[in-house]
Amino acid sequence: MTAGQVDRVYHFSEDGTIRRFPPHVPPTNPSQPAAVWAIGADYAPLYWFPRECPRVSVWASTPDEQAVLTKALATEASRVVATELAWLDRMRTTTLYRYAFDAADFQPWDQADGQYVADHVVVPTDIDLLDDLLGLHADAEVELRFAPRLGALTDAMLASGLPFSFVRLRNAQH
Repeated sequence: MTAGQVDRVYHFSEDGTIRRFPPHVPPTNPSQPAAVWAIGADYAPLYWFPRECPRVSVWASTPDEQAVLTKALATEASRVVATELAWLDRMRTTTLYRYAFDAADFQPWDQADGQYVADHVVVPTDIDLLDDLLGLHADAEVELRFAPRLGALTDAMLASGLPFSFVRLRNAQH
């Protein structure tokens, strides 16, 4: 295997018509070199959302981390992902496309667990329709929470000391 011991990496999009992925500089991080961004399967739940949906996640990878997660967030799940109640209808109705790539085209991105980059055009090996985002979370035993606002939950995730990810928080209610 390659790319950090995975054989496939993924990109999620609401656009099902993409046939090639050229490198680009992310508008939210213009200091990054142009790349194609992908995610490993273990981290895919971070992207089972409409693109602009704010979300926060925390997870446990070891028994000790699980004990912390269980105590900090009162859960038996090994991963908790949350968004705002205002996004519930969009979660019910959004269709995503999962683009799969050969991991040999990518290198692990050392700034975030589970993320990979390619410095050249890549072409997906498969494209899958995902039309039940709530079901994806349930099937993966990911605890999906909806809150009026993400502030207190975000604070609890940070205070836990566990691995976390925050995506599109600029779109969160304040």
